[in-house]
Amino acid sequence: MGVKKVVLAYSGGLDTSIILKWLIETYQCEVVAFVADLGQGEELQEAQAKALATGAVKARVEDLREEFVRDFVFPAFRANAIYEGQYLLGTSIARPIIAKHQVRVAEEEGADAVSHGATGKGNDQVRFELTYIALNPSLKVIAPWREWNLKSRTSLIEYAQRHGIPVPVTQQKPYSSDRNLLHISFEGGILEDPWAEPKPDMFVLTANPEDAPNVPEVIEIDFERGDPVAVNGRRLSPANLLHTLNEIGGKHGIGRVDLVENRFVGMKSRGIYETPGGTIMRAAHQAVESITMDREVLHIRDSLIPQYSQLIYNGFWYSPEMRLLQGMMDLAQDNVWGTARLKLYKGTCQVLGRKSGRSLYQPGFATFEEDDVYQQDDATGFIRLHGLRLRIESLVSKQKS
Repeated sequence: MGVKKVVLAYSGGLDTSIILKWLIETYQCEVVAFVADLGQGEELQEAQAKALATGAVKARVEDLREEFVRDFVFPAFRANAIYEGQYLLGTSIARPIIAKHQVRVAEEEGADAVSHGATGKGNDQVRFELTYIALNPSLKVIAPWREWNLKSRTSLIEYAQRHGIPVPVTQQKPYSSDRNLLHISFEGGILEDPWAEPKPDMFVLTANPEDAPNVPEVIEIDFERGDPVAVNGRRLSPANLLHTLNEIGGKHGIGRVDLVENRFVGMKSRGIYETPGGTIMRAAHQAVESITMDREVLHIRDSLIPQYSQLIYNGFWYSPEMRLLQGMMDLAQDNVWGTARLKLYKGTCQVLGRKSGRSLYQPGFATFEEDDVYQQDDATGFIRLHGLRLRIESLVSKQKS
């Protein structure tokens, strides 16, 4: 079919293990397995060995953790990105970096095609393929779930058994999950019933809030230009900082979300998310912003958050409109330097204080005590001017009656 070599975004799970063999059989081509380390917490060398054993001509594992947090997570959090009020976009923001490096590997390996394991019902197929198109539209895209006749989990398992492909399938985890440094998500299987409560043993990153420590923990996070740079006074790299917040937040059961969201492809989907570090980071960031951002800049920026978040969710990370919005979001962060203090306790994250050497909050202006910087009678004209259109509307309404 005109394909000589394919670079597959490979995880070693059920789907991509079968896809690797299927590509070789169907397209009679070479397959390079590409494994992106985004902090899955797994032994990725095992995935590398499995890919080679399944027939890949090469398996490349690359550590992208620092780049992932620095160039993808942090920009999104500078914008306070959140989808439909709850989802911190942990899976959505990971797809562009995987696809970016998949394209690079394809160019380095002389491949003429790329492939992924996303289904034809989900959002990930869009996120992967829009990135391929944006970065190298000459590459052929192979989406097995939209081509093959394997339509169920059972048929996948049977295919794996016929070809001697080892896949860890158990009835104890009848759902799918995706993990990186920002979060872990769960969907499908027993979670497809939106009335069903997730089982306690499903959660990985967070303790049950009811079982979390009975003593709260207070932490401080320092920010520079909107990016977190230190926890409790200790400067850390982006990946290490997020890892540290994950451990602290997870211990206190912070960051669990149970959400029925609207997929880009048109259907609703129930997802369970654990984002302990991200939840803490966003609350701290907003606290520092509250004293360092100009009011009108803050309000304009906030009005753009839904659109910005939807672009990430829908897969348009590498689009002109995203470049425009990211530039605005970053410019709004120029003065966001400071420290937030938070209390973590049994699933809650409460801001206790915020301070900054660039604070726009001036006690001398806001005080209820006597001051010499604000003339209170100036408010009379201020209110009259803003009430003028309301006065006119009232007079006209009375004349009509």
